[in-house]
Amino acid sequence: MNRADWSLALRNLLRNRRRSISTLAALAIGLAAILLFSGFKANLGYTMLTAYARTGGHLQVQHRDYFLYGSGNPTAYGIADYEGLVQALRRDPVLKPLVYVVTPMLRFGGLAGNFDAGISRTVIGTGLVAADVQRMREWNEYQVPVLRPNFPLLGAPPDGAIVGVGLARVLQLCEQLHLKSCHKPQAQAAAAVQPRGPALPSDIADLAQSEQDSTAGPDAKPGARIELLSSSARGAPNVAGLDVIAAEDQGFKELDEISVIVQLAQAQRLVFGRDNPRVTAIMIMLNRTADEARAAQRVREILGQRGGGQPLVVRTFEDLNPFYVQSDRMFDVIFRFIFVLIGGIVLFTVGNTMNTAVVERTVEIGTLRAIGLRQAGIRRLFVIEGFILGCVGALAGLLAANALGALVNHSGLTWLPPGSSEQLPLQLRVMGNLGTVAATTLGLVVIATASAWWPAWRAANLKVVEALRHA
Repeated sequence: MNRADWSLALRNLLRNRRRSISTLAALAIGLAAILLFSGFKANLGYTMLTAYARTGGHLQVQHRDYFLYGSGNPTAYGIADYEGLVQALRRDPVLKPLVYVVTPMLRFGGLAGNFDAGISRTVIGTGLVAADVQRMREWNEYQVPVLRPNFPLLGAPPDGAIVGVGLARVLQLCEQLHLKSCHKPQAQAAAAVQPRGPALPSDIADLAQSEQDSTAGPDAKPGARIELLSSSARGAPNVAGLDVIAAEDQGFKELDEISVIVQLAQAQRLVFGRDNPRVTAIMIMLNRTADEARAAQRVREILGQRGGGQPLVVRTFEDLNPFYVQSDRMFDVIFRFIFVLIGGIVLFTVGNTMNTAVVERTVEIGTLRAIGLRQAGIRRLFVIEGFILGCVGALAGLLAANALGALVNHSGLTWLPPGSSEQLPLQLRVMGNLGTVAATTLGLVVIATASAWWPAWRAANLKVVEALRHA
């Protein structure tokens, strides 16, 4: 290809500006649509990753069988001597620059009841270290505008607890917690005039009443209070009276109606009593998500040295959050589907433009062939035209996508991401993944160039005499 070919191809496109502009517009709109969806997908992925990492970290050290069987009996898969392992992970010279937070967690099953209302339900309790969770909530590698409040248990008394909004509603704690949009059920009014029987078995109710009497002093203030019953490691039931200081939406209704979060020490007293306390997992949050594989390998090496003979394994972020992985794959499939659709539109649009140009320039093609231009030269001219259309259309689409993305980002629009409990600003990270942007842009340029090949082949195979006679 020489300069004359490029100059002639450009002049041919400018001869019919209206058709060229409409083709460029189709290319630009198609690429802009793909890039805007890609920006939405990138922002959704970063938002979900941030939310899940803040809750459970990037890695977790667990008993080998806890992930599959622990929900039935979490205490059977506890990690003994976890404090030494936590300190080893925090002080390791390889992990130290990679790690943001290392903190233990105890998850257990139980029965939560509002003794005054005679209501109870099964729950999943989680014991956490409040200061560590507060740090985890401050992690924001991708600058997601998540306005999660401070962790309510930070600085709270030992018997403080957080419940899901759904659980607060079921246990009829909305009024005490001043929750909005939490009306009383219609059945409650009818039940108020009926004798209320105990919601718990008599022996358990007596145990809960004794716990309530022992924890409520003469200066006790009315508020949201529940009794949490759990089976201890030895099989005997333990009850703790908890002061509910906050209710937080857990994102999913099923989880929101069973979630109770307490201080780690309180959870350990409830589950293990006077026995040596254990935890069900050690959460590890990293400074950068990209270091996950490297950190996981180092943690495995440390477990081999300091595991104490326990069958401990490292669960990765993908293992812990299958919903995130499934959502990411689903949006990948949608993205590819949209790309194929728009790629087909581009293919037929550019092909139709080139076919029309061949019909209009048949005499010109015959003249060029008559003065000695070979078939390869004719094909080259039309392929260059398709390439120019693709490049200019891709550049226009890239600029349009960035402009529209900036407009949306500053529009103040909000949306509710999956698994989130709060409305977030709608953000389109058009340039969030440069690899995707480059591949998409290059792909449409290739499609535009390839779509010009068939018209170019037809033009090059026209017979000279018939082309000159074309009216």
